[in-house]
Amino acid sequence: MTPLTSYTSKLTDRQAEELRTWLQGHGYRFRDVPYARFAGEKDKTNVVFYESGKLVVQGKGTGEFIEFVLEPEILKEARLGYETVLNPDLLLPRLGVDESGKGDFFGPLCIAGAYVNEAILAAWKDSGIRDSKAISSDKRIRELAELIRNTPGCVTTVVPIGNEAYNRLYAKFKSVNTLLAWGHARVIENLMGQRHRMSPPPVRAISDQFASSKETVARALMSLGRGIELVQKHRAEEDAAVAAASILARHEFVTRMGGLEKQFEMRLPKGASAAVDAAAREFIAKHGVDNLPKVAKMHFRTALRAQGLPEPPKTEWRRGGSTKQSQG
Repeated sequence: MTPLTSYTSKLTDRQAEELRTWLQGHGYRFRDVPYARFAGEKDKTNVVFYESGKLVVQGKGTGEFIEFVLEPEILKEARLGYETVLNPDLLLPRLGVDESGKGDFFGPLCIAGAYVNEAILAAWKDSGIRDSKAISSDKRIRELAELIRNTPGCVTTVVPIGNEAYNRLYAKFKSVNTLLAWGHARVIENLMGQRHRMSPPPVRAISDQFASSKETVARALMSLGRGIELVQKHRAEEDAAVAAASILARHEFVTRMGGLEKQFEMRLPKGASAAVDAAAREFIAKHGVDNLPKVAKMHFRTALRAQGLPEPPKTEWRRGGSTKQSQG
């Protein structure tokens, strides 16, 4: 069994203060970490408690710390290894949906879905399947995507929206959230079309809540998708089904980005940054502005800057709000 090297948990303010006191009394070295209330390290264990209330334990001593300190001294209950007993919903057959490429100027938007059941989850135990944003290696993403697709009983689908199609859809919807809702609904519909391969059938579909109103996705659901419960929540990637979908979506995005780089013979950086701005200008110099929509999301501010065009005034961003303003 692979040793546990990372663990997250929620703590109350009282539990957090008890943990801080314990760390101080046991020789932990404290350090500053952005957005953390406190952070300590000793030997093979790093402990960080964030302002959000989330505790993160990392390092080779993670398992021992949880078993002999966190659970008996702070939580006063045994959780490690009992997650499915404490939360039986973790074993329910379900669909997970997630996307990759939303915040990237270059490259497509890829939305993926995966069906999981108890046997699949058991097969993935200790495999390292987690939110793709926590996996920096493209090679590791590829390996995990292959594992997911090759797991008996697991049903998957990917909906890639290439840049030219993306730009057409954005012009139609005039909102990233509405476009995302359509893509999520399409993935759920594709999976439900394969429900004869799912045993037992899924009881719900889970996705991240990216819009302020849950109705944004609910309204986009198609005929088959309306027949299953839709659960939208923040940090949905903590669910194994959504984490698997995030890996499949990321693998598709990385693969297609590689194809675009080969086709246009230049590096296309991920994200939206000064390096991306420079690459956009270089792309236009090499291939002309008419080809930019083939590789880029044209509503990003990067597209305007690369063409030397004025940018519209910035509006204040808030989580879950309608994403009508240009990005990047």
